[in-house]
Amino acid sequence: MTARRWKSGSEYAVFIGPALVFFTLIVIIPFFMSMYYALTNWNGVSSKVTFVGFDNFTHLVSDSLFRKDFWFTVKFTLVSLVLINFIGFGLALLLTRAMRGRNVYRTIFFMPNVIGGLLLGFIWQFIFVKGFASLGSLTHLPFFELPWLGDAPTAFWGLVIVQTWQMAGYVMVIYIAALMNIPKELLEAARIDGGTRMTVLRKIIIPLSMPAFTVCLFLTISTCFKAFDLNLALTKGGPFNSTESVALNIYYEAFRNNNYGLGTAKALVFFIIVALVTTAQVIYTKRKEVQA
Repeated sequence: MTARRWKSGSEYAVFIGPALVFFTLIVIIPFFMSMYYALTNWNGVSSKVTFVGFDNFTHLVSDSLFRKDFWFTVKFTLVSLVLINFIGFGLALLLTRAMRGRNVYRTIFFMPNVIGGLLLGFIWQFIFVKGFASLGSLTHLPFFELPWLGDAPTAFWGLVIVQTWQMAGYVMVIYIAALMNIPKELLEAARIDGGTRMTVLRKIIIPLSMPAFTVCLFLTISTCFKAFDLNLALTKGGPFNSTESVALNIYYEAFRNNNYGLGTAKALVFFIIVALVTTAQVIYTKRKEVQA
């Protein structure tokens, strides 16, 4: 019995050990180091590290830019959350029906997610600045003549448009998997009993798709809250810091202002907030799940 347990344990160590070692080196150790540096005024370069206690955290209370960036991130996350999941679920409903070329459409809608955030930001920056300006001069439509990245409201919606365009196809794939697992007999029985499309959608399809909603809402919230590369490439937080996300604020604080201790403190506070929000969301949507 002991030999069997030893063999089983050694097999686990072979398969899990390397991943655990790298995870410890790349994630666990830096995380605990960041907890220490958050209590210092280290500039990220000097060998001199001065312990300042909770001064960095108390500074956040009076940091108006951090609060402004936080509320911008919350607004951006809420709007993107609704649009991404609404469009993704709508596409999933459309592409699970019997139609010609649906696999091609699924691939086309998923492809934006393959493009990296920095590259995607530069592509859409060209579209907003050059492409829309050219279309505006040709068609004189007000939509194309807007200063998309030069004004705070339009820059916000520009970020939302690109974020939605990138993620809608990704959540669509998850929703498609959930819709394909709903028993066909259940849907046919509901229609035979006189259920309309909206009734079937509201009473059967959405409740049975709640596990997919749990996953998609979690992914959307965490991704939009941590928006960085797209924000950096598209607007760099402008104009006048009006579209600066919390992640970009932390990056600028640590690596542009050389306040590594304060930047790390901001990152820890942000980590706790995102963890609490996503945990609450998962608990809430898990309670709404039903079994087919």
